[in-house]
Amino acid sequence: MKGENEMKRNLLSIIILALLVVNIVLSAIMMVSVSSASRKTAALVADISTIVGIEVNGLPQSEYTKTVSMADTAVHNVEGDLTIPLKKGEDGADHYAVGSVSLSLDTKNKDYKNYSETMSDMDGIIKDIVFAVMGNYTVDEARSSSEVIKAEILTKLQERFDSTFIYSVSYNFLYN
Repeated sequence: MKGENEMKRNLLSIIILALLVVNIVLSAIMMVSVSSASRKTAALVADISTIVGIEVNGLPQSEYTKTVSMADTAVHNVEGDLTIPLKKGEDGADHYAVGSVSLSLDTKNKDYKNYSETMSDMDGIIKDIVFAVMGNYTVDEARSSSEVIKAEILTKLQERFDSTFIYSVSYNFLYN
């Protein structure tokens, strides 16, 4: 009897040990699959936010965005009011943005002297970029995404001028 009880205890210990090993293996498999799915979900969210034009932690920023004191800022008002045709929305109607654009320029930047005297001559290039960017948005998107649009315009201007002397874009548009 004594040997039989001891054998039952040993068998029970072996079963418990086997169940523990199975539990550890299943837990490891589950952790690998959950972490893999989590990484894929995070990548998907990042891709979608990039396409939509937002950053997960806030508004998109130009890679050249910086803060400049008001004492070191000059403002260039793009001449004339702009009437920009917007992308057709769900209603299928034609909508326009009508208003003006201003650029904030860093007077301490090395390129400021090169461009400051001829900025008025560059208004055509600036308007072309504003038209191209704004024309990609519907009226509803333009109303709700002004900071995204400003950041996109700024990035395109900085790329076009190959300089960061333009550090901010401001506009005042009415939409119809």
